[in-house]
Amino acid sequence: MLKRILLTAASVAASLSAWGAAVSPALAAGPAVAAASAPRLELTQMMGRWYEVARLPNSLQRGCQAGTSDWTRTGEGFAVVQACHKGRVDGPVSEWKAKARVADPVTNSIFKMSFFGGLVSKEYRVLDHRPADGWLILSTDDGHYLWLMSQKPVMSPAVRTQALARIKQLGFDVGRLEFPAPPRS
Repeated sequence: MLKRILLTAASVAASLSAWGAAVSPALAAGPAVAAASAPRLELTQMMGRWYEVARLPNSLQRGCQAGTSDWTRTGEGFAVVQACHKGRVDGPVSEWKAKARVADPVTNSIFKMSFFGGLVSKEYRVLDHRPADGWLILSTDDGHYLWLMSQKPVMSPAVRTQALARIKQLGFDVGRLEFPAPPRS
């Protein structure tokens, strides 16, 4: 039994190490994310369910469809539950839980998020948000990963075009974006 626990722990540690290496390399010629952060974000605007409209490819979300991110206020931060269906909209659910805390109280747009009980932590930035249109652009601090999130499962074509133009303006290659299927209504 102890041997099985140690092997499992070693496997998880190796996976987390590989995952951490995969999410942290700086972009050779990528956007200047550190210089780009949204104007002051009201923290109440982060709460609730966000739907994944587009993302830069990443191994953790390979095959993910109908992605959501639920933000719930807890004390000094947020509990975040990210979920998606693997392979198809009605496929098996994969779920990741995180804790998020504000890392920049001046703008409230930079979050330190920890996953797997704090074994992995990463800084995320809200690069832009349009509360009136119900969307935001979220990126890792190094610009390697990016998500376009919406408060509605499907964005109108005009709003989606506006958001994609903003992503391009921020220096990201919109041609690399993946557009997962939205959840079924």
